[in-house]
Amino acid sequence: QVQLVESGGGVVQPGGSLRVSCTASTFSLYDYPVGWFRQAPGKEREGVACVKSREGSTTYADSVQGRFTISRDKAKNTVYLEMKGLKPEDTANYHCATDFFGYCSKNGSLIVEGYGQDYWGKGTLVIVSS
Repeated sequence: QVQLVESGGGVVQPGGSLRVSCTASTFSLYDYPVGWFRQAPGKEREGVACVKSREGSTTYADSVQGRFTISRDKAKNTVYLEMKGLKPEDTANYHCATDFFGYCSKNGSLIVEGYGQDYWGKGTLVIVSS
């Protein structure tokens, strides 16, 4: 069973940093594009960062460019989202996703191609508050 699991969320003060992680147990995240999304209460889901398969280039949403960094550790089969300079408006449930036939858009979203091979984690909550 394909499963993605996020961890590392929590409460952080404005201006602080946090790193969230996404792991998979039944396939290699290195072989497919992986995106980080976030969804705040009452708002639409937003793609914030994406890393391409194998060659590993990255794309970001304008809202997080320069503050967030997506990376991966092949040995640990984990994709990270390092967040710095956090703002209250970054508060959201952050979840990762992959699509075996998908790709990364130029603005940080994972594009799902609709062949039923996309997989999503349940998310980890990040709260930015003083």
